[in-house]
Amino acid sequence: MEHEHILVVDDDEGLLHLLKMRLSAMGFAVTPCTTGKEAQAEAKKTMFDLAITDLRLHGEDGLEVTEELLRLHPELPVIILTAHGSIPNAVEAMQRGAFGYLTKPFDDKELKATIEKALSQQRMSREILRLKSLVKELYGLENVVARSPAMQQLFQQVAQVADSDATILLFGETGTGKEVMARVIHTNSRRSKGPFVALNCAAIPEMLFESELFGHVRGAFTSAHGPKKGLFQSANGGTLFLDEIGEMPLSMQVKLLRAVQEREVREVGSELSTKIDVRIIAATNKDLGAAVKNGSFRNDLYYRLSVVPLFIPPLRERRDDIPLLAQHFLKMSVKRANKDVRGFTPAALHRLMVNPWAGNVRELENAVEKAVVLSRQDMITPELLPSVSVSAETPLKPLTEAKEEFERTYLKNVLQLTGGNISRAAQFAGRYRADFYKMLRKYGLHPSSTKDAAAEEEMEDMEGEQKLIKS
Repeated sequence: MEHEHILVVDDDEGLLHLLKMRLSAMGFAVTPCTTGKEAQAEAKKTMFDLAITDLRLHGEDGLEVTEELLRLHPELPVIILTAHGSIPNAVEAMQRGAFGYLTKPFDDKELKATIEKALSQQRMSREILRLKSLVKELYGLENVVARSPAMQQLFQQVAQVADSDATILLFGETGTGKEVMARVIHTNSRRSKGPFVALNCAAIPEMLFESELFGHVRGAFTSAHGPKKGLFQSANGGTLFLDEIGEMPLSMQVKLLRAVQEREVREVGSELSTKIDVRIIAATNKDLGAAVKNGSFRNDLYYRLSVVPLFIPPLRERRDDIPLLAQHFLKMSVKRANKDVRGFTPAALHRLMVNPWAGNVRELENAVEKAVVLSRQDMITPELLPSVSVSAETPLKPLTEAKEEFERTYLKNVLQLTGGNISRAAQFAGRYRADFYKMLRKYGLHPSSTKDAAAEEEMEDMEGEQKLIKS
């Protein structure tokens, strides 16, 4: 990984040199500047990961320098260096978009913690964009449009676990795109150059399961006229994807458990075991917890497979993605059918949005393709799409009302997820802390419902900062 690049602005050449030494020792590339104009010139020709600037520069306003840097690079985290007496100005800088501030003097530990906090959001955003770009390039957008908060959260989890060798269990209803997600994980792992081998456990007769997974030697059974390599061996050095794992017969589950535990397999008819180097990703649309309770799935295998459980949300829980998905499927269907269909009427789009989509993305794709084939106009109309219940056809709420309802629910969920910690909640939501605080005030929300003492204290600090600004 390349060194992250930090722009440092300070007219005190002694402090500037000290900062450069400290940051270089931490592993960062550093560009030092003694004036705001010099810093702006550097920012025009270089994409920095972070900027650190003194609030008071000789003959220049540090607030204006900060604003100019953010104008050039709106997503650039900027940390302000300030003396005790200038804290209100530093808070004002945060209101104008700066990430945070450090009060002089500060030690290496405090400096590093603030930098890591500022860069963590940048790193995660870059990783999510990288994954989305890769998915779009390799597999299209059809199952992984990530506009909705639910899918954004899933991509964050994928970014964290993809490069490990941890066994993953994907949960999701039929048609949500479990195999596509498994391929994304494989492609972003250290095994990406190895094979990706997929098996649908629901499609294999019980008598052929063992041979399919582990292979067989010649003469192992009547129809074994020659040796056959199993899927474990075929996936050696790569990933084995076991779809619909809940359909695997109990008789095979114990044998799969041994292979997962020992990382070795024995071909049918052989007395020797072979070591394998395979990452397992399993998927199911069943409640495996209930299957364990009723005895149809082994408890020990369940825990071996679900080291990292990931849930792919159904389409009805990520409705923000429906218009983009529908438009994508429309383009593909129009190309296949060689028809001139431009889009959906507002009423048709409304019907798409309120449909429960029991078959998820797969059902939506089929519905759009059918509509294109049957369409005699240049726009898809409601009667060409699957009908929905009368209750579902209620008018859409006004945009402002729907947006406010979503924002309030989203903020409550983020606060709950982070235990009321405003800084972590703001980072999770991709907002500056001050902006996040304003949103909480707008909807009358307070972290007290989470019973987190640290969050209470942080909220009080934020309120104090707001009072300083107003005064």
